Amino acid sequence: MVEAGHRIEVVPGPSAPVAAVAASGLPTARWCMEGFLPRKGSARADRLAELAVEERTMVILESPHRLAATLADLAAALGGDRRVVVARELTKLHEEFRRGTLDEVAAWAAEPPKGEMVLVVDGAPEPGEADDDRVRAVLAELRAGGASTRDAADEAARRLGVSRRRAYRLALG
Repeated sequence: MVEAGHRIEVVPGPSAPVAAVAASGLPTARWCMEGFLPRKGSARADRLAELAVEERTMVILESPHRLAATLADLAAALGGDRRVVVARELTKLHEEFRRGTLDEVAAWAAEPPKGEMVLVVDGAPEPGEADDDRVRAVLAELRAGGASTRDAADEAARRLGVSRRRAYRLALG
């Protein structure tokens, strides 16, 4: 519905995460509630690594003053092109849905918005789903960031759910 340009309005209920998922326009057949991510350290890094391969749509709660950092961390761990919806002030006068990629929405969140935030993040693609052009684009992004060919191939394989062999072959050719 959202992709067709229709606005979705959710009837107020007791759960902002459920309302955010319903209005997000992202897949809703299977989704998981992640709550607040660990704030820092290895617990946060470990959780982000787990989320990078989660195939279900994910719901994450975040405070306005940590929103930009969380979006940047998600973009680094999941890939900046992963789709996300930030639902703000659900069922209130200033309700807002910001849709885009993690990179796009992170740029918007640089100036912290106010209100309650619910992030709805698209799940990881199924293994083998990414086409060669997509793999090459991720490899180019990683190489531009200073990663070696091997490290870029390993990271692209992890992000996109493709074999390391395929990613390395595309990195070389």
